[in-house]
Amino acid sequence: MPFNRPDLTTLLDRAAADIESRLPGADARLRRSLLGVLARVHAGGIHGLYGYLDWMSKQIMPDTAEVEQLDRWASIWAVARTAATTAAGSVTFTGTDNTQIPAGTSIQRADGEVFTTDAVATIASGAILAPVTASVAGANSNTLANTVLTLVSPISGINSAATVDANAITGGTDTETDDALRTRLLDRIKEPPHGGNSNDYIAWAKQVSGVTRAWLYPHELGVGTVSLRFMMDDAYADGIPQPSDVTTVQNYIDTLRPVTAALTVVAPIADPLNFTIQLLPKDTATQTAVQTELTDLIQREAVPAGTLLLSHLREAISIAEGETDNVLVSPVADVTHAVGHIATMGAITWL
Repeated sequence: MPFNRPDLTTLLDRAAADIESRLPGADARLRRSLLGVLARVHAGGIHGLYGYLDWMSKQIMPDTAEVEQLDRWASIWAVARTAATTAAGSVTFTGTDNTQIPAGTSIQRADGEVFTTDAVATIASGAILAPVTASVAGANSNTLANTVLTLVSPISGINSAATVDANAITGGTDTETDDALRTRLLDRIKEPPHGGNSNDYIAWAKQVSGVTRAWLYPHELGVGTVSLRFMMDDAYADGIPQPSDVTTVQNYIDTLRPVTAALTVVAPIADPLNFTIQLLPKDTATQTAVQTELTDLIQREAVPAGTLLLSHLREAISIAEGETDNVLVSPVADVTHAVGHIATMGAITWL
């Protein structure tokens, strides 16, 4: 039988009735009476205790535990919360030829996000492309191409403005969320390690910071081989990992996998999925909501060599906040991808 937590009004009525039953003729419901005050204080204290017990009841199970308790549950099952990662990229400095930009030079974005140069850079032909790394780990450090950054401290012979190159500054991810950690923990409980089965490889890949999705393909390159593909949806606009990420995942799993398995880790090949949509109302807020829903659908349902159902695409558009009517002009059928290819969010043409 489920337990129904009494609300504050119910507890106040109970306290007043209890006092009145023990003091014949007393009225514990008068607002400014001593008995009324005592009833309210008692009910408030009991309500707080009920609240604590309600919270505690959620912490004793891993599927509802929060933060510290969730981390504790995860540690018992040897599942560690993945740490935030730092964004990196390159920026173009301009200035007088042969002027050096020291390693560790700080430049900042308009919102105060700071980046530092990774090595000494010297101006040649009026400019130099210098690698930079964010000073603070997290997704907020990811920066779009052509964003202007400014030197924190001026350098003689160097223009104060630097521009992010066409590849953007990417790779920054936040500390793993409670929901993501909980999902991995429950997967670990439901699917204990089996010495190298498919679930083990996927779990190992997701232990690497930034990895959000992973798939395993046994015997893809022959008997005794396994191929693993993964995505980093929070680190890159299209979620496709960079070669350095592939190497990181490969090296990590190589320390865990069975010695008899020949593992190949590869990045999926992006197939941007473009849309043509007739939308009502045709305002920016509704268009943004539609794009958000489609992006979410693709991240949830797209898999390498998989199929995105046209009915699901239409549904995602229809449930967008603010949408009253729409026609999905293209695509016109289910979208299927070749081996190794995966759907990513493309451009939307609005009619």
